[in-house]
Amino acid sequence: MGENDAPASDTDAASQSDVKNSKKGGSRATLFIYLAMGLGNIGFVANMTSMVLYFYFVMHFDLLASATTTTNYLGSVFMLTLVGGFISDTYMNRLNTFLCFAVLELLGYVLMIIQSHYKKLQPEPCTNESRCVKGGEALMLYTSMCLLAIGAGGVRGSAPALGADQFDRKNPTERKYLARFFNWLLLSVTIGATIGVTIVVWVSMNKGWDKGFLIGMLCAFAGFIVIASGKPFYRIRVPGDSALSSIFQVLVVMVKNRNEKLRDNTNELYEIQDKESGLSDEVQIPHTEQFRLLDKAAILRIGVKPKKWGVCTVTQVEEVKILTRMTPIIISTVIMNTCLAQMQTVSVQQGTIMNTYIGSFEVPSASIPVIPLVFMSILIPIYEFAFVPLIRKVTGHPNGITHLQRVGVGLVLSVISMGIAGVVEVKRKHELLNNGHRISVFWLGIQYAIFGIADMFTLVGLMDFFYTEAPAGMRSLSTSFSLLSLSFGYFLSSIFVQVTNSVTGKITKSKRGWLEGRDMNKNHVELFYWFLAVLSVLNFLNYLYWAKWYNYKKDDQVMKPEKSLRGISDQSEEIPSTIDETVAMIQ
Repeated sequence: MGENDAPASDTDAASQSDVKNSKKGGSRATLFIYLAMGLGNIGFVANMTSMVLYFYFVMHFDLLASATTTTNYLGSVFMLTLVGGFISDTYMNRLNTFLCFAVLELLGYVLMIIQSHYKKLQPEPCTNESRCVKGGEALMLYTSMCLLAIGAGGVRGSAPALGADQFDRKNPTERKYLARFFNWLLLSVTIGATIGVTIVVWVSMNKGWDKGFLIGMLCAFAGFIVIASGKPFYRIRVPGDSALSSIFQVLVVMVKNRNEKLRDNTNELYEIQDKESGLSDEVQIPHTEQFRLLDKAAILRIGVKPKKWGVCTVTQVEEVKILTRMTPIIISTVIMNTCLAQMQTVSVQQGTIMNTYIGSFEVPSASIPVIPLVFMSILIPIYEFAFVPLIRKVTGHPNGITHLQRVGVGLVLSVISMGIAGVVEVKRKHELLNNGHRISVFWLGIQYAIFGIADMFTLVGLMDFFYTEAPAGMRSLSTSFSLLSLSFGYFLSSIFVQVTNSVTGKITKSKRGWLEGRDMNKNHVELFYWFLAVLSVLNFLNYLYWAKWYNYKKDDQVMKPEKSLRGISDQSEEIPSTIDETVAMIQ
């Protein structure tokens, strides 16, 4: 990855007006972010894969409670990325947001270390209860989990946008590096995750959970120092008006103007940059014909003085239109992340009753996710240096394939992964129940490997898509949307597990739910996997519709502000998504 410290061009002065130290940044600045996120991910991903076992063996939750508590925790982490994104867009710059939330994450680690070290702070085993932890023990556990979730969420909500801010996407020299940034960010967190699910998980399960949490805390602290050390090299975006406030303002004014007639001539819509109005000094976005109802927010009623919450600019309305267009894309990736949740809970629990030995060495079942991480570590450079240049020659697209095509490929691979997961579970039960043989835990590696490749396509595609398409003042918030999909996926997993048990417990002859009880050999995990595979197929068809419907934003749709009621083109020309090529690639 080459060095790039080129200053922003004069033609892009408007887009750089909200950035301090615009001559800084470039690839050198992002090295600090790659290293910090890689270090932070060592403990975070170790917790993602092994916490279900911590709840089961140390906190004495049953299997179902262990799985749902884990998915609820992870869902909260990724939901809270919105908080980090919102704060870094509005109140603090992205660097300071990262540092503040990192401190909360470190405090959470401290409490986890203390509770996992002292037996008197842990609950005694109990019977006929899904959770044995109560009183002060429960308070300490859930306080530490809350601090970890808030801290990790805030860090992950601000770091990707901080890194992407180091490149001016309007400068052709720098734009090509921005396209690579999210790939290299994924590689850095993948390497950190690989260390976490091998070394840290092994230490936790063999040397003590307190030692595992201690390693995670030290790595997170090292990441804190690294990213703070890069301050002299960063471009720092100055926080602006609240992105969410701007969204609410458009909706409120639209309701106020609900009885106003839409103008046929869009030149009459309000677009002004006036300090008295209190509106943002962001670059302007041309009018589009889509979602015309929202245009009512830009109607300046006769006799009404322009002011905040009284009228919105066309740019404000178009920002809401952009987010509205992106919403179906977010929703279409939730099912995939529900499948991911099973890999980090049910599959890990499967591994505990499989053959976990390589010779005389016992491999922790929570370390099996290292297989897709190794695949990703190898494939990301291949994708960047071989696949993208080759496909670019065919498609002419600078990234080889579009963001949405990349997401679509990942969704298809997730279907295949779930199908194979069901087959592996059938084999595991057959060999154990009929032959008394435990198959190797590495059979789980097949589904993990395929899903890891799917994640490589989808997660990076989403983050790049949201950052590129979002309005300038909402980029932290928008990159959090890709993680919001993860959050919904984890919460939906908890719901699916509960509902599946309830429904199947009533309709099956045995009156036993597919995931009920502690004995997985009596459960029907394979049917649950295949149920998710069928849902994933239907979800992919839904995604194709919305991806084909989506119109990409043009980079040159930026106009300099004018202090006037200004003419807006009736119909902006946009680049249509070519998601049809996804189907062709799959075939």
